[in-house]
Amino acid sequence: MRTRTTTAAANALTAAVALLLTGCGGSDSSDTKDSDKIAGADSGSGAAKPSASATSDDIERPEIKLPSDVENVFEGGTTGDPVKDAVLADNERRINSIDEAITVNAKKYPALKFYSKGDALVSAASYIMSFRDENRSFTGKTRYYEREVTIHKAGAASVTYCMDATQTYPKDGTTGKVDRSVKASPSDYVFYNTRLEKNSKGVWQTTTVSSTEAAKRCM
Repeated sequence: MRTRTTTAAANALTAAVALLLTGCGGSDSSDTKDSDKIAGADSGSGAAKPSASATSDDIERPEIKLPSDVENVFEGGTTGDPVKDAVLADNERRINSIDEAITVNAKKYPALKFYSKGDALVSAASYIMSFRDENRSFTGKTRYYEREVTIHKAGAASVTYCMDATQTYPKDGTTGKVDRSVKASPSDYVFYNTRLEKNSKGVWQTTTVSSTEAAKRCM
């Protein structure tokens, strides 16, 4: 119930590029300047709560807050391998940063650029703007599972995982009304294949993302 609609897809890429030009461009520096704003976002924080952090380290990270009615459940958060666990933790933070930009009314979203760059940042912006274009958000619980990490050479890694959005519902961006009449469908099961690169600050930034809706391996 969270997948992009066909009507929004046509304008999403153009809006995403505009979003990037207004301050959320994908840079290795991952700084969070005051001028970083998402186009179309109004001021105000909304009812939000800090998202849970999978691991702790000495990196100064932007806080991510999700509304009290939005819950992301990440299964298999630790592997026992500190490198893989760090990759999974930043993958989790990236997902939360995207959901924050969709569901929380704020002036800026520094975590979005902190955990994504390049094609993955454009992809995230396009997904976010597909909600903005239709003035909608979502509520409910999303499950992420079958998360697998592969470590590559030269500070790169890949993470594959499944998403189950059958327990989420569309929410009107103006009235806040939730449409619980929407039925779950195969498109609520999505398989993701992502590539991450470790930047100079030690953050595993997602650089590319591919996804498959109605993925049988996730059902």
